[in-house]
Amino acid sequence: MTRACAVAACVTLAALATSADARAARPKLRVASKAFTESVILGEIVTQAERAAGAEAEHRAGLGGTRLVWDSLVNGAVDVYPEYTGTIVQEILPALASADAAALERALAAHGVGMTAPLGFDNTYAIGLAGPRARALGVTRISDLRAHPDLTFGFSNEFMSRRDGWPALRSRYDLPQTRVRGLDHDLAYKALGDGTIDATDIYTTDAEIRRFGLLPLVDDRAFFARYDAVLLYRLDVAPAAVAVLHGLEGRIDAATMVALNARAKLDRVPEADVAAGFLGGAGSGPRGSARSLRAIAPRVAEHLELVGLSLLAAILVAVPLGVLAAKRRRLGQVVLAATGIVQTIPTLALLVFMIPLFGIGTVPSLVALFLYALLPIVRNTHAGLVGIPSDVRESAEALGLPPAAILRLVELPLASPFILAGVQSAAVVNVGAATLGALIGAGGLGQPIFTGIRLDDVGLILAGAVPASLLALAVQALFELAGRLVVPRGLRLPKAR
Repeated sequence: MTRACAVAACVTLAALATSADARAARPKLRVASKAFTESVILGEIVTQAERAAGAEAEHRAGLGGTRLVWDSLVNGAVDVYPEYTGTIVQEILPALASADAAALERALAAHGVGMTAPLGFDNTYAIGLAGPRARALGVTRISDLRAHPDLTFGFSNEFMSRRDGWPALRSRYDLPQTRVRGLDHDLAYKALGDGTIDATDIYTTDAEIRRFGLLPLVDDRAFFARYDAVLLYRLDVAPAAVAVLHGLEGRIDAATMVALNARAKLDRVPEADVAAGFLGGAGSGPRGSARSLRAIAPRVAEHLELVGLSLLAAILVAVPLGVLAAKRRRLGQVVLAATGIVQTIPTLALLVFMIPLFGIGTVPSLVALFLYALLPIVRNTHAGLVGIPSDVRESAEALGLPPAAILRLVELPLASPFILAGVQSAAVVNVGAATLGALIGAGGLGQPIFTGIRLDDVGLILAGAVPASLLALAVQALFELAGRLVVPRGLRLPKAR
């Protein structure tokens, strides 16, 4: 059994390595952006400018928050991404004694990272209220919020824990509000618009300020620092590519950035086309193309790759582990507990844990999905084997069959309904969990879903959600059919009523 587990583990690693090799022809420049529209637009501008200069470049859009993208840059998973000086000082390098450009460059160089001069605009934080609500309360400054402890705040999840976020803001202004929740930045605007919350954190170049008629409150105690937009890049990036990055310095003022954000968020123009318009390019076509079958088909293929490879690897490892758990009862408890612990880790957290080991993209997503698929298969294999009546084994032994033959010819066939049910559960769960892979650059059907959430585009959300739901139903039906074809009628599990 130990040998079987070892063979299965080797096959698993080979499957993951094959996928990694398929991605090995990576572009020379890997551009990343955070999961909000302005960052994605800037990432597209960088990517298209590099391509226009003759470089190979790929944009990993909307990867997540600051820490995830910064760690990816330092670890070499990406080469460049847009950042803000205030974030560098407050969040990335909090021990920095001085915020001047020379000090920033020295501190970043210690991590193998370079920084361009500012792109031309300051996108600092502000606290925003709906205009009518602010006027009714007589609130124009952040300090005015102290007189209204009953207000409900909804801040972006990152702002809830940043050093320059809610905890420090509350302390600086002595704010009394207790109804404070974290939510997605783009969803916070909708909640503010419909009155679900009273205030949220905003970026001063956000198009939603105009769209929802928001009033940015005066930072009368000068809490928020300057957030000049810059580009961070690895110092080992080719000099020609770095020259292109420096060529963008000072070219985007605040009014231009507001207009670019508005084109994406209000006029529903794809970020790639917004960037192309800024650079004088032709763009990539109308928004509708993002929902077309031709655009969705590659996402479905990526999703199937994630689910299929991770499930195959899980079967090859989990079935031997389930057999081992059934044959060695004490060791079995350890195996079941270990696979159960993995299930308690939130999917996104597990994906982030994979990044230092495997970078970003397909491989960390495959590993995370593989780990999530282990428990249902191990548990069902164990349950199926343990539930076999002892007299069946005794009869097989009386016939002179060796243990390996009993397992192969008697026990596994009898346990096959349970094993297949476990594989089915793992497959359906992985179809849903694979959508989160888009947050670390793995693509799949999560890509249009998260892009639609960011742009408040229901059509894009449905373009990813509907195929994912249909794929889950198809997987369910496929395993139902497999159960009829593979498992003898007398051994099939009764259907739940």
